[in-house]
Amino acid sequence: MRVSDQGTHETRASTAGYAEAAGQLVDQYESVAFADVHHDVLHLFPARAGTVLDIGAGSGRDAAALAALGHRVVAVEPTAELRARGRAIHAGAGVEWVDDALPDLPVLRGLGHGDGQGHRADDTDTGTGTGTVRRTDTDLSSYRRFDLILLTAVWMHLDAAERTAAMGALAGLLADEGRIVLSLRHGPVPPGRRMFDVTADETVRLARTHGLHPVHRSERADPHGRPGVRWSHLGLRGEPAGI
Repeated sequence: MRVSDQGTHETRASTAGYAEAAGQLVDQYESVAFADVHHDVLHLFPARAGTVLDIGAGSGRDAAALAALGHRVVAVEPTAELRARGRAIHAGAGVEWVDDALPDLPVLRGLGHGDGQGHRADDTDTGTGTGTVRRTDTDLSSYRRFDLILLTAVWMHLDAAERTAAMGALAGLLADEGRIVLSLRHGPVPPGRRMFDVTADETVRLARTHGLHPVHRSERADPHGRPGVRWSHLGLRGEPAGI
């Protein structure tokens, strides 16, 4: 995967269809409240201020809500059109926006794909209420471990090999006893998108191979009321230090 000097990724198969529909998708995401989308898993989120990684942050709805609760939030969004809209909608929220992508998350993990120093190269919302400022030298080393990693409607976009690589990357970014919370979409695939039929059981089995253990599982109907669409919600926990 190549990252340009501005930190913009080439279009990946897993994000197909999102750039073209960015405006419509942002309206859709923002039409449902954070607490409603994550009703089943809110108890898994850190009770005290912590570090949160929102992967596939979309419009920034969840990232902004978590930042408002006092968390230090990094929002990873590989689609430039969604990042731009998210920064504009939630300007001043104090969210750190990063142009990076699963399965490897090379910028966040400092693998030398960005500017060669593990720095992110994207606009940052400083939380000052003045919008965004250009920064190309922000060191991500302080974000290497997260108390919560959130993947909302992301995992089923990855193929089997990508899911295996991604689970390892996520496990490496999780703080001791941190939690990964993810949702899986089941049902018809929208035209122009790439999704796979990924089960909760399969995801839990993969997580266990990386030292992650299930702490929550639930099923629910689609919050947008789309026919034939349902969701699985999973919570995974890392092992305590010393185990």
